[in-house]
Formats: sequence, C-alpha cells, structure tokens
Amino acid sequence: MNSERDHQPDGPEGARGSAPDPPAPAVPPPEAADDTSQASPSPESAPPPEPASPSRRSPVTDVTGEENAAERPGPQGDISPEQVRERLRRRAVFLRELAEARELRRRVTPHRSRRARIHAALRRRTFRLH
Repeated sequence: MNSERDHQPDGPEGARGSAPDPPAPAVPPPEAADDTSQASPSPESAPPPEPASPSRRSPVTDVTGEENAAERPGPQGDISPEQVRERLRRRAVFLRELAEARELRRRVTPHRSRRARIHAALRRRTFRLH
C-alpha cells in the first residue's frame, strides 16, 4: 500500500529543512541575578531553593488572570459559537470522507511486495511511447 508518508522524506535528511528554531534562553528574574552575584562555595552545599509563597504572584499569572479572559484579543473573540460548531462539523465531514477514500484505495489497490512493485514499474517504463 502506498501512502503519503511513503513519499515524505524521513530521517535526518528530510528533517533538516523544516526544523523549528531553538527556544530562546530563559532570562532570570532580577532577584535571581542578585543571588548569582553572591559567591557560593559549591552547588552541593547550597540550600535548595524555597518554593514561591502564595502571596507572591508571578507576572504571567497577573497578565493571564480571569479578569482579562473576556477581552482576549485574537480570533477567539471574533468567532461565534455557531461558527465554531459549523467549522467542527465541516472538519468532521472532511475527515470522515478522507478516511473513506483511504479505505477504498486500500481495498482496490492490493498490497504488493517490493519485488512486485519494481517489476510492475519496469513493465510500465519498458514499452512507453512518447
């Protein structure tokens, strides 16, 4: 059975062209920069970091709090629930038809061994007329 993934480049040769950018290095908060300026004898003898107290909130929590959830910019606020349902319905229909087509192709195109595929390709190429 020939599938689309048979024609996709695999391995390190195919993955080189589409590799994502590496993540940016994390920038420590200003408090951590002050801690690193103090000389510590060794990492083993250093006390473990204390967990953050609940009264101390990170900037991420402040920015993404529930107060701003309704005013969130982007496509989420612009799409009505009816449009979301319609999109999901169309997507489900598409995926169902795609699965049907794959199943049909699998039934009508019998699996051939590698030797049989090479032999059939050779026969097709042998008496080809321009």
